[in-house]
Amino acid sequence: MSNIRLIFGFHAVTSRLRQNPDSIKEIFLDAARHDQRARDLAGLAENQGVRLISCDNTRIAGMAGNSRHQGVAANIDASRSHVDIEDVLDTLTEPALLLVLDGIHDPHNLGACLRVADAFGAHAVVAPKDRAVGLTATVHKVASGAADAVPYISVTNLARSLRELKQRGVSVIGATADADSDLNSASLEGPVAWVLGAEGKGMRRLTRETCDRLVSIPMLGTVENLNVSVSAGICLFETRRQRAKKGGAT
Repeated sequence: MSNIRLIFGFHAVTSRLRQNPDSIKEIFLDAARHDQRARDLAGLAENQGVRLISCDNTRIAGMAGNSRHQGVAANIDASRSHVDIEDVLDTLTEPALLLVLDGIHDPHNLGACLRVADAFGAHAVVAPKDRAVGLTATVHKVASGAADAVPYISVTNLARSLRELKQRGVSVIGATADADSDLNSASLEGPVAWVLGAEGKGMRRLTRETCDRLVSIPMLGTVENLNVSVSAGICLFETRRQRAKKGGAT
């Protein structure tokens, strides 16, 4: 039986169109929007053969239940939502930025990680199918829409998936408190996959050994470690900051 769900916002709908168009039943677009972003989305929908319905903003607001919809929403078949890493990498027009989570069991932590991944433009969140919480109802609630905006990819063998990322030219960087170098000295140019482990236990041994390098987050206070979502936000932000700085200098 199909599991029809609503997603909204340009980021969520455009990502779905690019990575998994067959899962989209129809898209609703505010008839009053004639800007470039709306035109690009309409063109992409036409190219993918997805039905586009022009309607007023009030209808979309009623469907979304809030005012954060940006004038676009879509009904998707969640039973056809599988996306793999290759799907994501093959559609990118900028260097990859991925967040890899090893052994996150708390749905609140995963939901918060999805929110920071969305906030800092991560292209996907990758996690193992086993020993991980998965996309539960609590995760969706905590993520506040980010679970639909950022592809969540469950993999059978995390170490193998990391090796495949490295073969695609992605630098796999593990964040851990006992690393010899810290984030202040880390060069984050090019495609990057940040790997973080669960609080307390950290990354599993094989995951850690598969990383290209390990870095720590500089800590100035008495707290020994941070919540995984906070750590993820810091690492993703620093990557975006370095990229923006490099782009502004050229």
